[in-house]
Amino acid sequence: MKTFILTNKKKFILAGLAIALSVSSCQEYLDVEPQDKLNSDQVYRDVFDADAAIIGTYGKFMQLAEKYVLLNELRADLMATTRNSDPEMIALSEHAVTADNRYANPKDFYEVIQNCNDNLKNFDIMLAEKKFTQTEYNQRYSDIGALRTWVYLQLGIHYGSVPYITEPIENLDDVRDTALYPRIPFEELIDELVAFTEGFSYTSPYSTDSSLVINVDGYNTAKFFINKECLLGDLHLWDNNYTQAAIHYKNVMETGTMSGNDSERFDTYRVKFAEVATNNDLAVGYLRFREQDRLALIDNNSQGWRSMFARDRDVLWNTEWIWSLPFDSNFAPKNPFINLFSNQGGDYLVKPSQRAIDLWEDQTQRNGFPYDARGKRFSYNVIGGDEVIMKYLYKFLDPVTQTPIDLFQTDGEWFLYRAAKLHLRYAEAANRDNQSRIADALLNFGIQSEYTVPGVTDKTDIEQTFEPFPYNFDARAGDFPRFRADWHRNGGIRGRAYVERAEVVGDSVISIENNLIEEAALELAYEGNRWGDLVRIALRRNDPSFLADRIYEKLNAEGNAQAGSVRTKLMVRENWYLPFVWNEEE
Repeated sequence: MKTFILTNKKKFILAGLAIALSVSSCQEYLDVEPQDKLNSDQVYRDVFDADAAIIGTYGKFMQLAEKYVLLNELRADLMATTRNSDPEMIALSEHAVTADNRYANPKDFYEVIQNCNDNLKNFDIMLAEKKFTQTEYNQRYSDIGALRTWVYLQLGIHYGSVPYITEPIENLDDVRDTALYPRIPFEELIDELVAFTEGFSYTSPYSTDSSLVINVDGYNTAKFFINKECLLGDLHLWDNNYTQAAIHYKNVMETGTMSGNDSERFDTYRVKFAEVATNNDLAVGYLRFREQDRLALIDNNSQGWRSMFARDRDVLWNTEWIWSLPFDSNFAPKNPFINLFSNQGGDYLVKPSQRAIDLWEDQTQRNGFPYDARGKRFSYNVIGGDEVIMKYLYKFLDPVTQTPIDLFQTDGEWFLYRAAKLHLRYAEAANRDNQSRIADALLNFGIQSEYTVPGVTDKTDIEQTFEPFPYNFDARAGDFPRFRADWHRNGGIRGRAYVERAEVVGDSVISIENNLIEEAALELAYEGNRWGDLVRIALRRNDPSFLADRIYEKLNAEGNAQAGSVRTKLMVRENWYLPFVWNEEE
């Protein structure tokens, strides 16, 4: 049986979905056909067939995981090659990609797009033939439409000009024919994506009564599926529509607001402060009263900052993660990240760059320690003398011996969107939308810290922004009488990371923006965001040096003789992009 996602032996994922969808066999439901288009005689008969087609499309999508991480991290400044890297990986890092480089082939992106287009066309037919309800159609159409938009955004980031195809085509290799499918520039592509995605009539996650959303042991499958509001925020951020970006991001940040459960209401996507007494949090922290003891750092798979990459999908996990897809060792596709990152049971093909290490080492913790624990303790570790990227390996390596728990148990996650990324993107938009104080607060120690007034015990008129949506935040926590506003637990990105504030120097907008992009490096390294962040800021400022300098610094720190010539090359925008060359054999 082929499938693409099951978590672990204790929990159902898609096998349970298959039962719930009343499919006659797991094979029929979960097999992903290798052809470029689906067989319409066997699918699209009812809502359960539509769900099966969606799952198949996400199965195809998961095959992009390795390429997504490599293109966005190895081409940027935080990831470097190792002694085991092949010439094509080295070419990615040195921006010397040729037409025959397998990582440059866009065909696998278009295979996902072809599946999406097939889904969308047949959803339209099903609606016309009354094979599912308008609500069922709206939810599924927007999900697959958003997934297609996400793939096109990645194509634009890496290739610049690409064909924008919105209908299934008979022969996928015809994409190479510019007479049939002309390539449009990135800016035009963004406009097309914004117009299409803003047209969705449904932008929430799948409703709780959807046949695609099932709870088992506290696990909710809704996190499998792309968050459309986050995507819309990203599109508008790329298009420099800052208020619109902030609106979409804030919609997600307010996910827990209407919940009657205090934990969900106050913690969901709010980047909560540390729980210093229990350390049952996602923060960098130390055992209470031992903050000056380096050995007292909370460093395990069930507490603290590191645990967000290692823990089960429990209540605390759900306060951070917005979109994450699991790999299971017993099902296809195979988890690619163990071979990529691990020097124990893997091929150890990439590692943290010296520039990334230096960024973490240049931070100061609030207890005075001269390094950021998110670096060498959590995002990477030294194993057998090698610097090893760890975020994807916590479920594979024993936390004490740093050796594989079981070479055949290769469960893992493809990390796609979480609360810290949401806050950093929102702050980027707010900063450019004349709301720099809010941006700085979310980056550093949170809304309450920024908007408090020392010595004032009456919280009525403090600890809140007094701004209209999407810049309204209320972080009041009063005791006379006792009340707790929705944002009172927000501790800020750097507050949660237990590092000193990032100071504003010179022009506040540019300085805060620089701080945000550097913080994204410290917080989100290796999660697939870095190249896009560098490109977006360089485009916004019309300043290629913003990107070129950081790649130069990476290569120079490694003693790479090509560093200077690569910087010169990247000072020309056209050289940021991969060659759009279609290799049929792949």
